[in-house]
Amino acid sequence: QVGLVESGGGLVQPGGSLRLSCAASGSISSISAMGWHRQAPGKERELVAYIIGGGNTNYADSVKGRFSISRENAAVYLQMNSLKPEDTAVYYCNARVRVAAWYEYDSWGQGTQVTVSS
Repeated sequence: QVGLVESGGGLVQPGGSLRLSCAASGSISSISAMGWHRQAPGKERELVAYIIGGGNTNYADSVKGRFSISRENAAVYLQMNSLKPEDTAVYYCNARVRVAAWYEYDSWGQGTQVTVSS
């Protein structure tokens, strides 16, 4: 089992920055990828960014050039710069856990609120 706990959310003005952290515990060696999703009120949860074991990253078009995902040891981070009001959402850490060659499952944190407002 893999547990995830996010931190670093808060209130920031447009153009500001925040750094989200996600600490993983448990069978961290089984994690094949980690990422961040977000969900705004009335909208479906959407992918923000993810990083795979080899270090390759992917970003949603809406955050390219502004957000950066990184991973070290049992933690994954999301550096968010040039924040916009549209970035306001609950941000969730996600880990893809591989327990067998034919089976993977997703573990989710409880989320951290990011509010971008002047």
